[in-house]
Amino acid sequence: MPAPPRIAFLGTGLMGAPMARNLLRAGFPVTAWNRSRAKAEALRPDGATIAGDAAAAVRDADLVILMLENGPIVEEVLFRAGTAAAIRPGTVVADMSSIKPAEAQGHAARLAGQGIRHLDAPVSGGTVGAEAGTLAIMAGGEAEAFARAQAALTAMGRPVHVGPHGAGQLAKLANQIIVGVTIGAVAEALMLAQRGGADPAKVREALRGGFAESRVLDLHAERMIARDFTTRGRSVTHLKDLDNALDAGRRLALAETPYTALTAELFRTLLSHAGDLDHSGLLVELERRNPGQVA
Repeated sequence: MPAPPRIAFLGTGLMGAPMARNLLRAGFPVTAWNRSRAKAEALRPDGATIAGDAAAAVRDADLVILMLENGPIVEEVLFRAGTAAAIRPGTVVADMSSIKPAEAQGHAARLAGQGIRHLDAPVSGGTVGAEAGTLAIMAGGEAEAFARAQAALTAMGRPVHVGPHGAGQLAKLANQIIVGVTIGAVAEALMLAQRGGADPAKVREALRGGFAESRVLDLHAERMIARDFTTRGRSVTHLKDLDNALDAGRRLALAETPYTALTAELFRTLLSHAGDLDHSGLLVELERRNPGQVA
């Protein structure tokens, strides 16, 4: 039986650390790197090898996974820091960060010039899905590269190959539009119900199983009712994704994306008034716009 591929995991923060742990539990040898070394060191008891810099982490890897905050940071780590130059030809790079589709396509083209294969494979499911190994993984790129990375991706969730380079990021943006708009709709609906004298918790219970049923009604509405805005999905990250969706819409010559634009503006004002709450905290911004209203 062939040995499992050696994995370099770059970015072991809130999402990356549990994803790397699931790879280790599945028997993959993992070399971890993070800009804040302590976050990578936390994986040592799980069996990870810790690299002092990103280039050292990728040098002997068969699969390089990135889980970084945004496109400019991916650009910095992968190209400006010399990491790509240390990757062997034939290696697959799976960028699981959420970045612009155009950025993913540019990275794929530059790596192809070095004989390196690229997947853009962003995820959905938050820290809960990362810990449970149940992330939705949307992969764009060549089918052969996806096939080579599929076993490792499956250790972290449910990977689906959705199309060519950039398609994974487009799928993630579609996800973030649906989730963001739904969070806003659920928050507004609960606020309306409470203003009229209904019990928001009972309204949520009554709606479960009907056409309004969703993961957002299940999880995020529960957080709203409990007023538990402990960060599981950062509002600043959701806003970044919505802004990326607006950018993609302009590039694709869509005349209007009104739901995305409105939801992005709600998150933008939430951040300016209340800070980086969990994205279920969109309720707080709606309450601010309705003085005296607390759901």
